[in-house]
Amino acid sequence: MKKLILIIGGLVITSLAIAQKDPKATAILDEVSRKYQSLKSFNAAFTFGTEGNNAKLLESTKGDVTVKGNKFHLKMAGQAVFTNGKDLYTYVKETNEVNITEYDPSTDEALSPTGILNLYKKGYKYVYAGETKEGAQVYDNIELTPESKSGNIAKIQMKVDRKDKALKSWKIWDKSGKRTVFRVDKFVPNAPADEKLFTFDKKLYPGAEVVDLR
Repeated sequence: MKKLILIIGGLVITSLAIAQKDPKATAILDEVSRKYQSLKSFNAAFTFGTEGNNAKLLESTKGDVTVKGNKFHLKMAGQAVFTNGKDLYTYVKETNEVNITEYDPSTDEALSPTGILNLYKKGYKYVYAGETKEGAQVYDNIELTPESKSGNIAKIQMKVDRKDKALKSWKIWDKSGKRTVFRVDKFVPNAPADEKLFTFDKKLYPGAEVVDLR
């Protein structure tokens, strides 16, 4: 589940031993964080998939997320995950089941689509990994590695649009070498975000079994 939702989700390897928090990388990441925090809400359509050796996606899934403050509604792969800031709802279409748990931003940060934006602030070291040009677009690459070796994440690479500081994509390597990619296909700042979007309404899920785990 956490792999599925880490979206809402990336350095010169030889530099990591001597640079825990590269000032240039810090400045870029701070600008990215400020950009998203300044928005009242946003909507993003994205592609999620596993990358092969040729840098192409072997398999991919489309998704969509709307975020408003600490609330979000994520749709992907036959699932909907959303929170009103208090409760976390997970709906699985295949089983027509809704699980309700308490939402704790401090412990469930990896579940939040905005968690990737603040990931660098604790538990990671990072460096600037150069720029990438795609046509007229220039992207800055930041690579993060976890300070703790106990988890399954080996490193994360983020690609940031140099012009508007938007997060274009991020790639996650696990310790087996598997690469999971999240790519933002469309981004709408200050998108409509009705409060009903973040709260479970049983009428919208006819016949669904509700499992309350709070």
